[in-house]
Amino acid sequence: MKLLFDLFPVIFFFVAFKYAEKAPEVAASWVGTLLGSAAVDAKQAPILLATVVVIVATIAQILWVRFRHGKVDKMLWISLVLVVVFGGMTLVFQNEAFIKWKPTILYWVFAGSMAFASLVLKKNAIKAMLAEQLTLPEPVWNRVNLSWIGFFLVMGVINLIVAFNFSTDAWVNFKLFGGMGLMLVFVLAQGAMLSKYVEDKQ
Repeated sequence: MKLLFDLFPVIFFFVAFKYAEKAPEVAASWVGTLLGSAAVDAKQAPILLATVVVIVATIAQILWVRFRHGKVDKMLWISLVLVVVFGGMTLVFQNEAFIKWKPTILYWVFAGSMAFASLVLKKNAIKAMLAEQLTLPEPVWNRVNLSWIGFFLVMGVINLIVAFNFSTDAWVNFKLFGGMGLMLVFVLAQGAMLSKYVEDKQ
């Protein structure tokens, strides 16, 4: 359920884009009304409408987390800032390149923050999250942390490759299914590698 909740903005982005693809003129009219501009290219309307939706969905997600838990994770705030900034630029300039950069910047922020914590603060982000469930030798914790940094760096590169070498429709599909699929494969691989260290709670 948490995974589904985390994907909430992405799912709405996907749904809005697919709907707008089928009715680009209607989407262009809606976006034009929202932006106070009559000059919205119907070809750009699907990604523009999806961008509006993902901004609203991310804000709603933050408000819900704040209401239910009283505290919002820093990464959610970072995601909100990035989607508002890059999404806003996409809407103002009616240029989809900005929103396509957003996932890459987010992935690289994850990687950069983990690397900074490890190298400068001498803190292992993965160990901080999983130490209660796993007992690992320190070198293994370091390898796991490094593997996550590498994964986020690679995901950022893959996003750019798909975003700027394939159609926008293909990128939107990848954003939901490809990104989620690669994450699942990576997590399963990590789980298999670390399974022997899982403490027997029984």
